[in-house]
Amino acid sequence: MTNNNRSFSSGRGPSDNEADSGMIEKVVYINRCAKVVKGGRRFSFSALAVVGDGKGNVGIGYGKANEVPDAIRKSTEHAKKHMVPVKLKGDTIPHEVLGEFDGGKVFLRPATPGTGLIAGGGVRAVLEAAGVHNVLTKSMGSKNHIAVVHATLNGLRKLRMAVDIKAVRS
Repeated sequence: MTNNNRSFSSGRGPSDNEADSGMIEKVVYINRCAKVVKGGRRFSFSALAVVGDGKGNVGIGYGKANEVPDAIRKSTEHAKKHMVPVKLKGDTIPHEVLGEFDGGKVFLRPATPGTGLIAGGGVRAVLEAAGVHNVLTKSMGSKNHIAVVHATLNGLRKLRMAVDIKAVRS
């Protein structure tokens, strides 16, 4: 899989490292912050990015810089460093789960093949990067992008396979 799944245009072509890795990189949100100084306003940017291999590994990164491309680069590098494995059952999740982080709550429910990814915004970006294709979601509580993305990852990390639960019980 090539690196055509980027949802931003940084003006640079993909480097050899990115093209060969096959990672799915998505920028969820870019925030502009203004600092008022003597000569006017000074802007800085922060970027929230999600990186995954589409096979059950996903990471979230947050980067800040004075230019947008630098913030995006920092956030994707942070996401690659902090990738975590996720338990998947085929192309869906093994069971229902409620992920929570700060004020954000995300409910994830497995769906039959052909349903598709019923999710929006940051939830969709995380699930696509993780390799989930059939799932129903509901985002509740906070609409803050960081809280929703982390709540989705929290829910995915809570997932357990039936085999693992049986092994613990016996």
